[in-house]
Amino acid sequence: MNKYQLPFLAAIVAIIITTVMDFTGLIVFSAFPLIGITLIFWLINKLSKSEMGLKFGALKYYGLALLYPAIVIGICTLAAYLYGDFAFEKFPTFNISIGCTIGIIMVLITEEGFFRGWLWGTFAKQGMSQNKTLFVTSILFTIWHISAVVSGTDFGLPLQRVPVYLINATLLGLNWGLLRQISGSVIVSSVCHAIWNAFAYELFAFGEKVGALGVQNTLIFGPEVGFLGIILNTGFFIFLWNLSKRQKTVASH
Repeated sequence: MNKYQLPFLAAIVAIIITTVMDFTGLIVFSAFPLIGITLIFWLINKLSKSEMGLKFGALKYYGLALLYPAIVIGICTLAAYLYGDFAFEKFPTFNISIGCTIGIIMVLITEEGFFRGWLWGTFAKQGMSQNKTLFVTSILFTIWHISAVVSGTDFGLPLQRVPVYLINATLLGLNWGLLRQISGSVIVSSVCHAIWNAFAYELFAFGEKVGALGVQNTLIFGPEVGFLGIILNTGFFIFLWNLSKRQKTVASH
């Protein structure tokens, strides 16, 4: 048996279940099966809490978790404003507050708990290098998201825009993975993920919808579905990648 068979099997199961739910009108609930999948496979290979990344991590890493969405979404907002593609009326305080609080728990027990918790920990335990673990889990994370944007729901995008979204989804996965790698904590990546979702989806919306900022041209200015998002997410990836390399260098001395 291939030593990576179990984590790939779990990822395939997750992708199939989510895809079926997305195409049958259950997209709002399609992340929830990840809770059960994570628990079942966790019982099978019995990872420790540390291997799962279930520890708080140093406070400084939460600064990075806040900095990432602040810089990327902030610059996208400023660019749209300067361009004139802006029609802001009311800040969605309540929805963003819920997303930044309850959202942390939700992503921790679903996407982060599976992809950067159990899946990450299992690949690492089986001897996969950190860099390979980072890229493999991020690619699987992106594949898991494909059905959301091609299933014809409110989250969907025209097919010609899907590649832009998938590039951004991969970069998001890589950045959250690097936060997990640098901090050793899936809680840190969950905080970043939840804050990103809260601000990106409320201010810029999802699919072809218009968010609270009134930005129409999300193909250009969208932090998750736009070209500016690709540039900024890539920039932060380079920053975190170099930070990770420096961390490894210090640890080796």
